[in-house]
Amino acid sequence: MDVILLEKVQNLGNLGDKVRVKPGFARNFLIPQGKAAQATPANLEAFEKRRVELERKQADALGAARARAEALKDLRLRIARKAGDEGRLFGSVGTADVADAASLAGAEVNKHEVRMPEGPLRQVGEHDVLVHLHADVDVTIKVEVVAEA
Repeated sequence: MDVILLEKVQNLGNLGDKVRVKPGFARNFLIPQGKAAQATPANLEAFEKRRVELERKQADALGAARARAEALKDLRLRIARKAGDEGRLFGSVGTADVADAASLAGAEVNKHEVRMPEGPLRQVGEHDVLVHLHADVDVTIKVEVVAEA
């Protein structure tokens, strides 16, 4: 299925690109999220009329993401969890825990923006956690997991 991208989609294309994707991906994700429209002649014409507006909206979103990244780059979070003698946690620290700790520290971070490619944190210590704010903007924050007293 051919679609026109209405915003930049990571690993797929930029605003205005006409790409071929699987029908389920288009119907279930891209179109309902407002990230794409089916590539029909009428939609192509409507897109060209809205192109300037969409580009401005994308530039504003990128600027806001860069401003948030600047505010988050020096953020250090401290999360206390029960741990054993060897520093292994009873449980883990996941994306929701990191987002909650960031909110308590005064920074708005959504749990869907937190990326942990190696999975949840299961050891006491300092860890780097990636926060994905925009298709072009990622920032790394420091998360220190400590044993509860």
